Amino acid sequence: MRVPLGRLVGARSGDKGGNANVGIWARDDATYGWLVAELTAEKLVDLVPEASGLVVHRYELANLRALNFVIVGLLGEGVASATRPDPQAKGLAEYVRSRHIDIPVDLVR
Repeated sequence: MRVPLGRLVGARSGDKGGNANVGIWARDDATYGWLVAELTAEKLVDLVPEASGLVVHRYELANLRALNFVIVGLLGEGVASATRPDPQAKGLAEYVRSRHIDIPVDLVR
């Protein structure tokens, strides 16, 4: 079934200099298991095409049922020199949550 990713997960984002940070968490173990298997750094780039060609680091936080992504250089030299919309990446999490993705039917509520 194809639905917005946010139907399954919560997210929060921000900036660290020129890097964007996106934390994504699942509400239960089954969803977290799917998230770990499905949402690779490469898949995140598919969801956020602006990250194409940039280094994306993924960190697993199993005790929180969460993944953290750092997109290196997405914000250029940082907020003070940014000319792009959302220079602090505060809306990036909701953008990722709005992206449609194929998910197993049994995870949809």
